[in-house]
Amino acid sequence: MVCKSSDVWLYFWSNSAALVSAQKYNQTSEDLQTIPYRLFVEWAFIFLPILYHGGYGVYIWLRGQSNVSQYPWVRNWLYTLQRWTGLVAFAYIGWHLYTERWVTHGRSTYATVATDLRNPFYLAFFVLGVLVSSFHLGVGIWNFLCKWGLAATARAQRAAGQLGVLVGLVFSVVGVLIIISFRWDWHPFADYLTK
Repeated sequence: MVCKSSDVWLYFWSNSAALVSAQKYNQTSEDLQTIPYRLFVEWAFIFLPILYHGGYGVYIWLRGQSNVSQYPWVRNWLYTLQRWTGLVAFAYIGWHLYTERWVTHGRSTYATVATDLRNPFYLAFFVLGVLVSSFHLGVGIWNFLCKWGLAATARAQRAAGQLGVLVGLVFSVVGVLIIISFRWDWHPFADYLTK
């Protein structure tokens, strides 16, 4: 699911512009909307990978057997939490795409997102969505490295787990900071703008 990971990086990079200023966010959003062949790029590298990953994840979730009650080991808990956070993340991503891409025809602005986040339920859903998506990504990286043999030894698996924790924490913090930026019109990196 490498395409899914690259989508996450692009998403966080572009939305991090809100930490600089509302104008920077709006300019970044406009720049993304004027990419040549935008519809092809969106479908090939964002929508189809998300649909495949989410659809396959639901299939695994339906067929998977959790044995955490019999064997409450960390890996079994991670397996169970990976599946549940995947469902929540899939719903969050779907809702986010619907509200910020299709309803606005890709023209959402800093002001429209800030207005949406004034609703406490919307705000709570966004925070929950960012946190579960970040957790899902972090565990997914660890699982990918171990299952595909890239982390074969106990030491490599421990390092892969640490990498997964680091990625999950970084994305959680950055995601929540972006939400705070929209909700409270807070721009900690406004000094990055040249005068």
